Amino acid sequence: MSVTLAPAAFDRVRHFLAETPDALGLRFGVTRTGCSGWQHIADLAREQREGDTVFEQDGVRIFVDPISLPLVDGTRIEFIKQGLGEQFVFQNPNVSAECGCGESFTTAADAA
Repeated sequence: MSVTLAPAAFDRVRHFLAETPDALGLRFGVTRTGCSGWQHIADLAREQREGDTVFEQDGVRIFVDPISLPLVDGTRIEFIKQGLGEQFVFQNPNVSAECGCGESFTTAADAA
């Protein structure tokens, strides 16, 4: 099981952590939303919660809750700049379909 940060995402997360000394790392997971069912969420982790799985990459910790873990296992988090915009992009091998706008997704487990 793993969740990893691409180099640009790693640098961006490390920058956010340096600006927020009370943060423990990155909290990554999913929430129910949209027309397809799931949406990726990422925020700074300010606490370790019961059941969290913690991945560590070169000193940066990524906290994933137990409900999200099977849905995000294997995800590579990218950070891209395009024109004036910038955003995290999630390369999640568990995604089987996305809604038309790309904000939510389903997995094979949702179809079962």
